[in-house]
Amino acid sequence: MDGLDPEDRVDIRGLIRAHGARQLAIARLSAPADWAGELRRKLAEERKPQPMFASSSDIRLFAESFAIFFTATMMFLL
Repeated sequence: MDGLDPEDRVDIRGLIRAHGARQLAIARLSAPADWAGELRRKLAEERKPQPMFASSSDIRLFAESFAIFFTATMMFLL
């Protein structure tokens, strides 16, 4: 078995460029024809105001955490 020579340099820049080109081609093929309009619609959908106690709301997380803390404190004090 040949030993590894620390002086050998592996040039992978060409491989990385080829991989990037393949990824770009795949992204272009899978993108919708009207990608700018699709992006605007998705952004507008995400920016719609969420209900105060939606499942992903920080206020809901705070309220649930406070309720657990409050309950645990009352149980400790009783």
